[in-house]
Amino acid sequence: MINTIGLIDYGMGNMHSISKALEHAGGKVTWISNPAELDRVGRIVLPGVGAFRDCARALNETGLGAAIVDRLHAGLPFLGICLGMQVLMDVSSEFGCHKGLGLIPGSVNAFPESHPERGFKIPHMGWNDVVLASGKQPHPVLAPLTGQQVYYVHAYYCAPENPDHLLAACSYGDFPFAAVIGRDNIVAVQFHPEKSQKAGLAMLESFIRWNP
Repeated sequence: MINTIGLIDYGMGNMHSISKALEHAGGKVTWISNPAELDRVGRIVLPGVGAFRDCARALNETGLGAAIVDRLHAGLPFLGICLGMQVLMDVSSEFGCHKGLGLIPGSVNAFPESHPERGFKIPHMGWNDVVLASGKQPHPVLAPLTGQQVYYVHAYYCAPENPDHLLAACSYGDFPFAAVIGRDNIVAVQFHPEKSQKAGLAMLESFIRWNP
């Protein structure tokens, strides 16, 4: 059980590609669609593609959201990917105001309205940097990303309240945003490691070995 990764299936993740990437990185993956199934895994991955509102609703209606929070409080290592990162926050302004899981204090916001006028298309899509936080040791999951680029697809970004929760950053044009957030047994990335080739696979390998 300790080495089994629970991949949360709530109807909005690119499950097959993430599952294959985790397996390629050495993980044993089981898809989780029922809260009780989380008792059988040793770490959790929450993927996501789509709108925050729909993600939060699905996690609430299935009971998976509350179960994830319980398991994270119990210390299970957790990786959130893209929308699976954003839903950790308190609130999002995407299509209205919607509550998240509240595991990382802060909000999910849109890129500046002026960005497209200045030549920066929304969503932010393609290869870009992941700059690890300076002045402290790299997070063990993120160490393989030093000096690497990764693949992003997103129109909204996370703004954590506590600077200690900002583990890595990126800039789209001249606008900086959180590339990675985390605390304790939680790490979450705005980019898609499953689309980030060798760097992404190396990061997933580090997550599988991580013992917070």
